Amino acid sequence: MGDSSCTKAVHLSDPQFFDKYFEKLLCELTEQDFTDPVLADALSRLREVLRYNATGGKRNRGLSVIGSLRELVPPSKLPPEEVERALLVGWCIELLQAFFLVADDIMDASLTRRGQPCWYKKEGIGLDAINDAFLLEGSIYRLLRRHCRRQPYYVHLLELFTETSFQTELGQTLDLMTAPPNKIDLNRFTMDRYKAIVKYKTAFYSFYLPVAAAMYMAGIDSEVEHNNAKHILLEMGEFFQIQDDYLDCYGDPAVTGKIGTDIQDNKCSWLVVTALSEMTPEQRVELEACYGRSDAESVERVKALYDTLEMPLRYHQYEEESYLRLQDLIQRHAQNLPHAVFLNFAKKIYKRNK
Repeated sequence: MGDSSCTKAVHLSDPQFFDKYFEKLLCELTEQDFTDPVLADALSRLREVLRYNATGGKRNRGLSVIGSLRELVPPSKLPPEEVERALLVGWCIELLQAFFLVADDIMDASLTRRGQPCWYKKEGIGLDAINDAFLLEGSIYRLLRRHCRRQPYYVHLLELFTETSFQTELGQTLDLMTAPPNKIDLNRFTMDRYKAIVKYKTAFYSFYLPVAAAMYMAGIDSEVEHNNAKHILLEMGEFFQIQDDYLDCYGDPAVTGKIGTDIQDNKCSWLVVTALSEMTPEQRVELEACYGRSDAESVERVKALYDTLEMPLRYHQYEEESYLRLQDLIQRHAQNLPHAVFLNFAKKIYKRNK
């Protein structure tokens, strides 16, 4: 890791430095280490996969590593090379996210992601995207080994990434089993089941992973402190997913960058689970007739049911309650951790529209 990029980047903000750092990683993953000319085509494909799938998101997860580390370590104890390592670990989280999304979009038969066609939908890609997802995951461990191998927190980071990947995959398993395509069974859609899916599929990798990585990099490896942080961050992750479900139905695709398909995909979403607990038997019959069907009329009938049940109002009430609960959790569990670590996250997600 050379110092030249650090000196050049002195006047850049963390998000600017983070974006600039991607080019360095791209070069490292596709040009260095490989002397065998036979691999040229495969590395050129990897470059294309990385460019298309790892960039273009909000980068909240990746930027949370350096953001959290700056709250945990005073500037005088954060040399430029450690800032670079935090950016690198942040990019590893973005690669993990890209790996999950490429695979997820195939399983869900999604059409768009981040305002462009899903990777597998691009001409000439198709199911080869499965191997591309593996390439994205493999890139994480190459980068961690290259940059963090000599650091005291290296094994912690490896275990954190592998454990978080497994938790996310278990969450995806639950999600797929709860809502198989062409098999509508609304009895499976309970709030307990929904919360379990969210916790494992989204909250661990989106919220706990970046903060836990920063904590390990700051030398905080106490199980008690990690559990305290987990309490707060999993609650935040649950709200984030509920918000995502709400935006899937009520968000503006021009703003969110994706066309919502939860109703057509028979998804166990917060809207349907909450609606089920509030509706009359007649309304349930109507929902059973329309949910999980892809024709436009069925989708509109489900949305009309949601409107009748005032789902936007219920969501905004939930948002307020969740924010108050979060502040209470921070007071109770973050006695030894800077509150800003959690509040910075909260600022980014509450009231978002994409």
